[in-house]
Amino acid sequence: MNKYPEPTVSAVILNPDGKILLCKSRKWGDKYVIPGGHIELGEKMEDALIREILEETGLSICDIELISLKESIYSDTFYEKKHFIFIDYLCKTNSSNVILNDEADEYEWVDLEQIEYYNLGGFTKELLMKLRNENEAKECKRIFYNY
Repeated sequence: MNKYPEPTVSAVILNPDGKILLCKSRKWGDKYVIPGGHIELGEKMEDALIREILEETGLSICDIELISLKESIYSDTFYEKKHFIFIDYLCKTNSSNVILNDEADEYEWVDLEQIEYYNLGGFTKELLMKLRNENEAKECKRIFYNY
């Protein structure tokens, strides 16, 4: 077990059709989550995000915007007992051609209005519901905090 929390970055990625990318992951009990991963020592958060998304999906991202900070301490939704700090971003990609690495088994591009029909893992459903509700209310984007 780690002595310190693990900061991670993840992305709600919008393709040119306005759909978001969900990846099915064994680490999250074969549920759909948004892609992302750990920040390496000396790496800036957005650089980690760009690297992780490219490694896991083969996608290049742009228009990166911080949207959420969350903390998870020994949650039973993850396959290991860990303390995470999740740093979530909203971004865009110019492609819909995903090339998965070994961290996910399958993926789908999903309309934000259809997310309740997917078995979402971790805090993914909560984040996407807040994002959808904000979009419906046509409010300005703001950061969602969850402690």
